[in-house]
Amino acid sequence: MSAVKTNDLQAFLVVAQEQSFTKAAVRLGVTPSALSHSMRLLEERLGIRLLARTTRNVSPTEAGERLMRSIAPHFAAIGASVEALGDLRDRPAGTLRISCTDDSMETIIRPRLAGFMAEYPDITLEFYVDYGFTNVVEQRFDAGIRLGEALSKDMIAVRVGPDWRLVVVGSPDYFEKHPKPKKPADITQHRCVHIRHRPNGAIYAWEFEEKGKEFTVRGDGPLVFNSMTHVINAAIDGLGLAYAPEPMVAEHIAEGRLVAVLDKWCLPFPGYHLYYPNRRQPSPAFTALVGWLRME
Repeated sequence: MSAVKTNDLQAFLVVAQEQSFTKAAVRLGVTPSALSHSMRLLEERLGIRLLARTTRNVSPTEAGERLMRSIAPHFAAIGASVEALGDLRDRPAGTLRISCTDDSMETIIRPRLAGFMAEYPDITLEFYVDYGFTNVVEQRFDAGIRLGEALSKDMIAVRVGPDWRLVVVGSPDYFEKHPKPKKPADITQHRCVHIRHRPNGAIYAWEFEEKGKEFTVRGDGPLVFNSMTHVINAAIDGLGLAYAPEPMVAEHIAEGRLVAVLDKWCLPFPGYHLYYPNRRQPSPAFTALVGWLRME
């Protein structure tokens, strides 16, 4: 078997991740045809098929999946080591990509963003709002922000926010036309504004607690969003009840745009955490971000 070049293995990894020669070629700065030719030569050197090709896409074979799992951590470690050379700079610099939800953006990131940018002007932050529970390793994010109960056990987690809860709210106009629910089961008689985190996922059920026992109630309604911001706006507009993060609606409640109901049944959630894969040598920029967001 001929010697395998590191560049070819790295190129294979990008193709396997993107599952597209066109997208991978853009990342690598080569033409799709040249990249496809390189992959065929790599397969010939190894004597095994790594990629299954169709007219529309490309995906790793069983052997390709095995090779991908084996080499990906090594290239990630190399990348982290190169980034760590930034220790020699006077100030942390570079780009960090963070996956988050719009509610964590509003309650955790936004209040601290101006201070971080002033402290670290050479760091670029890219935030991607996504409720799909993104795999930060596969999608090449530096970290994600999620509730503590939603974290994978193989991730490092840093607490960045206090416990909080979801509350049921409606506008004063809505309650002029509909009686306030007195118990969770009453929401089945109301128009509810729902959230569906992923296109193929279920509508999020409203969770309550009574005498230490947790239960869910599913109300009906003509509106479903994948963004909590739009759920809250619909409630403010009088279109139905919403089940929303208390920090995101606290100001609306205080100023009379929304009214909270069923308060004693609403249970707290573990707070937000910054989560990321284990890195032996995190970059100075990433270390700065973790330190800035960490909840004391």
